[in-house]
Amino acid sequence: PAPERPRPAMIVAGQLENAEIVEASGLATSQRDPEILWSLNDGGSKPRLYAFDLTGAHRGRIKLRDARNRDWEDIASFMLDGKPYLLVADVGDNDRRRKKVSFYVIAEPDLDADNKIELKSAWRVDFRYPEGPRDAEAVAVDATNERVIVLTKRDLPPVLYELPLRPKGDTTVTATRLGTIESLPRPSRPDVDQAVFTRDWHWQPTGMDLSPDGSLAAILTYRAVYVFRLDPGMNLYDSLSGQAYSLGLGNFRDAESVAFSADSKSIFVTVERRHAPLLRIDVNGALPE
Repeated sequence: PAPERPRPAMIVAGQLENAEIVEASGLATSQRDPEILWSLNDGGSKPRLYAFDLTGAHRGRIKLRDARNRDWEDIASFMLDGKPYLLVADVGDNDRRRKKVSFYVIAEPDLDADNKIELKSAWRVDFRYPEGPRDAEAVAVDATNERVIVLTKRDLPPVLYELPLRPKGDTTVTATRLGTIESLPRPSRPDVDQAVFTRDWHWQPTGMDLSPDGSLAAILTYRAVYVFRLDPGMNLYDSLSGQAYSLGLGNFRDAESVAFSADSKSIFVTVERRHAPLLRIDVNGALPE
């Protein structure tokens, strides 16, 4: 018989040193330095981005001069025209009241030059959903196809949308519905009925990322990471509709943020609290073909 494939190793790589990070709602790997991660606080906080190394040690901070943190829920990094960028997703809408939501794109600065930086966004995109307001926390950038991918949180099953990364003109963009993601486990009826009392919505997507080498996608829920292999011959929606490899987080609950490492061999996860632990999951060679 074939040797049993090892389960991905999970270790606590460190904790977030900066006490200003109280609700790490998103995570992204720097395009400038493979040893740096970026994060941000949830809605209502100051419009700032925070950099730390792979053990959580503080490395810098960006203040956005032209942005408001209405309900920031995710951050992504990407290269475009040979330049590194960060995308801040202001897409949270718990009560489904926002007629439009936004993302900001920022040129990623060189932290070696100055670790306390004030910047204006390179551009901003306002968008709406075709069926009306939706709540979302999981956002990724497909830079190859210049599009932003958004997965809703409270729909059962969640719905995947896309929109252009840099649309022409200043009008509000309408996102394109790609379809529902049926590959994530659905909650039981009692889970749904009791969640309002237990405050346990373990099935809801809270983060998403695409690996830098283009081979994997990760969807995070409060309790698990679901990893998908991306087939070059298939579109992203079809790949995410296929089989997922589930990585339960055990006692590491209420996970909110996920990002692949720069070499695509590991996945980082953290939660929303001050001095949160930073979990590293080494998936290289441990996923089924």
